[in-house]
Amino acid sequence: MRIACRMLLLSTLMMTGLAQARTVVDLSGRTVDVPDHPQRIVLGESRMLYTLSLVQEGNPAKNVVGWPGDMQNLDPQSWQLYVKAFPAIADIPQFGKNNFTQMNPEKVIALHPDLVILPRYAKQPVDHDQMQDSLARAGIPVIYVDLRVDQINNTIPSVRLLGEVLNNPQKAERFIDFYQQHMDRVKQRIAQYQGKKTRVMLQLQPGRRESCCTTVSHGNLADLLSFAGGDNIAQGAFKSVYGEMNPEAVIAANPEVYISTGMGSPQGNPGSEIMLGPLVSAVQAQGSYRLMMDKQPLLSHLAAVREGRAYAVWHNFYLSPYHMVDVEVFAKALYPQLFNDVDPQQTIKEIYTQFLPIPFSGTYWTQLHPRSD
Repeated sequence: MRIACRMLLLSTLMMTGLAQARTVVDLSGRTVDVPDHPQRIVLGESRMLYTLSLVQEGNPAKNVVGWPGDMQNLDPQSWQLYVKAFPAIADIPQFGKNNFTQMNPEKVIALHPDLVILPRYAKQPVDHDQMQDSLARAGIPVIYVDLRVDQINNTIPSVRLLGEVLNNPQKAERFIDFYQQHMDRVKQRIAQYQGKKTRVMLQLQPGRRESCCTTVSHGNLADLLSFAGGDNIAQGAFKSVYGEMNPEAVIAANPEVYISTGMGSPQGNPGSEIMLGPLVSAVQAQGSYRLMMDKQPLLSHLAAVREGRAYAVWHNFYLSPYHMVDVEVFAKALYPQLFNDVDPQQTIKEIYTQFLPIPFSGTYWTQLHPRSD
């Protein structure tokens, strides 16, 4: 009789668990059964907090039990603001300083997660499948979102998936409407534009890299440049997503607009990186950008730099739906008359005030003044 009662209890628990599960299709096309209300979530990047904040109310990490330390390491300003608003975030266990490739499956399993959310990358690490396989053997569901490989097509499905999985589809859809309106405005105007495309150079994080010039030929930020109507001088220069162009090749291409990315903090060295992001003042952003360009002996002589058509945008936009601000900055830089009424600063403020649980602060893009000499 006792054995029969135990079997009945076990059967009831199993049926309850199945009833509380839901089936979703993730951004890798995998069909996955996930818990209806996940309580113990492991993230493959702590900077996923950018996107979780768009679909969660209150503390976006309230159910997170583990993640890498990339936000604390690569975006200390946002980390500071989130920890100030939600001190418990500082106590979440971390796996290394960068991303989920530093996550040990055994340590993840030891946290007893009921869901693991991983990002898709342009180049899949060798241990990518090993992590997924190890978790699958442990019975832990894994879903993938794509906020950086094919942003144009996969951002809305990723936000919608997170809204569904985290049980707040209404807030997710509200953001999707906001995102779609801003992206459609640029898309429609570029579709109607009949003139010559503006040649543009995009350099990633000058000062943080020893060589010049790291750029992107396709995918990710290159897709955003193309969406905004840019003629990317790096397109076709190399087969990979990211690669190098030497300064002489950039000079020869003579781009009409030059754009950099940067994410230096206010406590950094203004001559070694471009300061942008939360808690950075407009003076710090522009001053650090000017110092950085003055240290580049060849690129500083580009007509775009001398004539004030040089811009810098916050690097961390590239892995979140906030990249709509990139698109608006790019469009405005490339076609100032066509987008004279577009205000990227107002867009980022609205993202904060309408969707995020932390106060707005900082400078996310800047422009160099024309040289008078």
